[in-house]
Amino acid sequence: MTDNRFKDHLGRPIVVVTGMGVITSLGQGIEDNWNALTAGKSGIHAIKRFPTEGMPTRIGGTVDFIEIPAGNAVERSYALARETTIEALTQARLSGDFNGPLFLAAPPVEPEWSDRFALAERAPPPDHDGDVYERFLAAMRAKPDPVFLEAVQFGSISERLADRFGTRGLPVTLSTACASGATAIQLGVEAIRQGRTERALTVATDGSISVEAVIRFSLLSALSTQNDAPEKASKPFSKDRDGFVIAEGAATLVLESMESAVARGAKILGVMKGCGEKADHFHRTRSSPDGGPAIATMRAALADAGIGEADIDYVNAHGTSTPENDKMEYGAMLAVFGERLKQIPVSSNKSMIGHTLTAAGAVEAVFSFQTMLTGTIPPTINYVNPDPAMELDVVPNVKRTADVSAVLSNSFGFGGQNASLVMTREPA
Repeated sequence: MTDNRFKDHLGRPIVVVTGMGVITSLGQGIEDNWNALTAGKSGIHAIKRFPTEGMPTRIGGTVDFIEIPAGNAVERSYALARETTIEALTQARLSGDFNGPLFLAAPPVEPEWSDRFALAERAPPPDHDGDVYERFLAAMRAKPDPVFLEAVQFGSISERLADRFGTRGLPVTLSTACASGATAIQLGVEAIRQGRTERALTVATDGSISVEAVIRFSLLSALSTQNDAPEKASKPFSKDRDGFVIAEGAATLVLESMESAVARGAKILGVMKGCGEKADHFHRTRSSPDGGPAIATMRAALADAGIGEADIDYVNAHGTSTPENDKMEYGAMLAVFGERLKQIPVSSNKSMIGHTLTAAGAVEAVFSFQTMLTGTIPPTINYVNPDPAMELDVVPNVKRTADVSAVLSNSFGFGGQNASLVMTREPA
């Protein structure tokens, strides 16, 4: 006989979280991050990884305290993912082979320009109709470079994680821009709901800050140029916001069916209640000004969770600090929550950690669960010049004690990628 205690409103297995791990520019581990986040501390600083003279943006949330064997995005992203996964599995009290699928959100992988130039110098001279890629391949055959090869293989991070932690089946790597972390969680939730597994390892990582990344986002006019006071540059929903602050980080969540977690006596940290996603075809980098896809995404997540707008106690906003995106998100939330939006705390973790890109959705999911577990809402710092066009309770500058039982977390990304998660406390 089916035990309905472990089924949701649609008869699917309830999915719970039993382990979490996180790294951001604020530090390594949940404890250090949470203490800094709730204290309103910023992790944004001047970039020291590469020269920034002459660049319009010279600040970021780089993570430079994890040792890596080679200074590229793959090695850095793998190291961040490895450390957060160790923390999450330890909290979940799982050892040995994980024996469940791995869903990884990772940044797009491209070789550093310095590596490209070095390879070009080794390549044979071109003939009149020679193909540049054939020349590069010839150089690689003549002198194999395992470090370079590892750095240009998109799937290598997930394969290494799978080997390290003993996940089952082919590891899945996805990159859906700023929605990636939430999308990885959604894939894990769906795998459990569909009965394909009792547990899933969901990881999101991004260690991709490089000269090229900063220049590309600068050319899109997406980054803040308030370099003189880095800790004050990210100011979501403020009138003088001028762009997001690029950052790095990672988060891991161990998802399990509630039945499996209870059977093994695991501590349940909360419920992954609902997931929603919608595409936005308006523009490659801009969201629809009317917020239609974002509205549909939030409503889809609420419907999937089987709860209404009135049940949400807190919104962990996408809150990037860009003029257009904050305006769009506010309008979308207003359409979903109506006049009640003025009474709902809506804060942005990005005001302190910056935008961790492919890791953001998972990082903010961890902080959303921490909000419910501790009864503390992190603030939106740097909120000294409110935007009069947005009537929001952003939990300005100082944390707040509150009884939070349900959280909506938004991730709205480039390329029309939108995802929202609904998380709740463990059911009685």
